[in-house]
Amino acid sequence: MRRRSFLSRSLAATAAGTLTSLLPRRATAREAPALVTREVLRPAVDWGTAVGDVTAGRATVWSRTDRPARMVVEYATSESFRDARRVVGPAALETSGFTARVELLDLPPDARISYRVLFQDLGDSSVSSPPVPGRFRSAPTGRRDVLFAWSADTVGQGWGINPEWGGLRIYETMRLAVPDFFVHCGDSIYADQPLLPEVRLDDGTIWRNVVTAAKSKVAESLDEFRGNYLYNLLDENVRRFAAEVPQIALWDDHEVRDNWYPTQVLRDPRYQVTSVALLAARAKQAFLEHMPVRLCPDDPERIDRSIPYGPSLEVFALDMRSDRSANSPNRQTSTSEETALLGREQIERLKAHLLASRATWKVVASDMPIGLVVRDGPADFEAVANAEGGPPLGRELEIADLLRFLRDRRIRNVVWLTGDVHYAAAHHYAPERARFKEFLPFWEFVAGPLHAGTFGPSELDPTFGPEVRFLGIPGGMKPNRPPSEGLQFFGTVRIDGKTETMTVRLHNLRGEAIYSVDLAPDRG
Repeated sequence: MRRRSFLSRSLAATAAGTLTSLLPRRATAREAPALVTREVLRPAVDWGTAVGDVTAGRATVWSRTDRPARMVVEYATSESFRDARRVVGPAALETSGFTARVELLDLPPDARISYRVLFQDLGDSSVSSPPVPGRFRSAPTGRRDVLFAWSADTVGQGWGINPEWGGLRIYETMRLAVPDFFVHCGDSIYADQPLLPEVRLDDGTIWRNVVTAAKSKVAESLDEFRGNYLYNLLDENVRRFAAEVPQIALWDDHEVRDNWYPTQVLRDPRYQVTSVALLAARAKQAFLEHMPVRLCPDDPERIDRSIPYGPSLEVFALDMRSDRSANSPNRQTSTSEETALLGREQIERLKAHLLASRATWKVVASDMPIGLVVRDGPADFEAVANAEGGPPLGRELEIADLLRFLRDRRIRNVVWLTGDVHYAAAHHYAPERARFKEFLPFWEFVAGPLHAGTFGPSELDPTFGPEVRFLGIPGGMKPNRPPSEGLQFFGTVRIDGKTETMTVRLHNLRGEAIYSVDLAPDRG
């Protein structure tokens, strides 16, 4: 059974009346005690803080409070805050779900930054929340060792926060690796997959989920999408990680619903809202409110962007959702609106930024893989590949055009990082194995899930000549393996400050490296 249909079939077998009667009572009893015991008169910051999109001299600091209040950030290069600077930020209001962000400017390069966030009551500025601390390392301007992590897929397929198991444990494992930043390749929430209070495992034991009102039904309203992000922040591992590890956040399908595209009309009895365009608009607002994304001044809804990180690295974050065409058999013979995945404008921006980049390594962070076949029903396809294995057709045309551009402009050292398929793998693409040959060889690394069901492996389409160099799951595995079985994965990338050799590793839930490869930079 495919992972994208597994949960809906399981939920259909559960009595809706039992779910309705139990979830609100469980949510009240099992949520973080701080939400009940805090001081009533002071603004609260129970959801922690986060940092994102750290570049040369800049960082975005995010947080949330529980009422109208003004965000204030103090930051310094010492833990004592002896040299602290203070930024008075915007008011967090109902219109943003009480979230706010502050841009820190003129940061010293390659410095350890300590910061703390507080919220001032708008009725009395002398009343403020307790400060919530965090720390991060600013981006370098010269060469040094750089280490970052990536993965995808949080709280999917019915696996939520289980305090008895330790919550979302992989976030603490990644924090202890001390990465400079983390790339979240999408499915940061599963807005279309409610949680049950209990799930019986194969060995007869019970997995017990914390459940909230927002996680007891599919998300349709803006507040329900917001509630999915706040659910993840109930977990102390996630809050601790977000406060210390800057993020570069992408989105994929489950931030809205499984396999969505903008023109889709739903025929799903779980939904009262049938316009996916309306669901997506609410979902994107919630995503941008709750992830530490630096908003583009020219287009505040734009998710694709480039993040330069010193002379050795630039990350190009893609958006394969906002402008995609309808899922189809994916066999169109020429490029058109029916074959869009990134869309013409994003492709042109990506080409321009890749061409202008002076970084040695160009990392393309993608929410979906290139060569793995991801289906949407029996005849349609969700990602790039169409399983035909011939010359590029459909959405493959867009990728072929991009790969040809990289070859013709001699843009080297491009590595793709992705998630989506819920297992770990390493793929090498080479023209001598491909039906389309107009490209330079490159690597694609897959990581995930962070905390979701494990599936796979997926079929490889030979159009671009992929070869599996590593597969992180055992053969014959049953679908939707729970986090308790340990098949949760993330990846790390280390760039040596002297040689600029890139070492890519895939890690398991315990942080152990299960695969490693060294890539020497091509100096051309």
